[in-house]
Amino acid sequence: MTSKIATAEIAAPYSQALLSLAKAKNLTAEFGEDGRSLLSLLSENQDLQNFISNPFISNENKKALIKKILGESGNPYLRNFLLLLVDKRRIAFLEQVLQQYLALLRQLNQTVLAEVTSAVPLSEAQQQAVIQKVLAITNAREVELESKIDSDLIGGVIIKVGSQVIDASLRGQLRRLSLRLTSN
Repeated sequence: MTSKIATAEIAAPYSQALLSLAKAKNLTAEFGEDGRSLLSLLSENQDLQNFISNPFISNENKKALIKKILGESGNPYLRNFLLLLVDKRRIAFLEQVLQQYLALLRQLNQTVLAEVTSAVPLSEAQQQAVIQKVLAITNAREVELESKIDSDLIGGVIIKVGSQVIDASLRGQLRRLSLRLTSN
């Protein structure tokens, strides 16, 4: 298994090339949506990940699967890019390429990624409150929320933006209270 640094170095030129292609064709947002869909599909389907990264499966079979997944209505530029990854034997890095593309796209659009962990799914109003809080903290133009559920939090939320973490969970409050009580 390759290291994360080596993987990032391999994926970087491909993600930058994908962004250049998207900018040239004015398809950055569409590629972003397609990239999120593909990442979701990869994270939910371990068999698909194994198929794509298996070096013993022929390139033709991988190309056929990509064409089937994207369908005829899929963007031909993105489809050709993915087929190029197969030809260059870099399709195993698809997940990292797409993640880096989305990071570059957020940077281009002055959007920050806020990872929100809560005990229960957030309502629309709660999501908007989190977005407003993150906008106030970061001065970004937009916020992209990535929600996770962790029932161990008991209640509240943990918001992570870059390296900054805002812990407004009951678990965090109880931990801080415990530290204060034990330090006296």
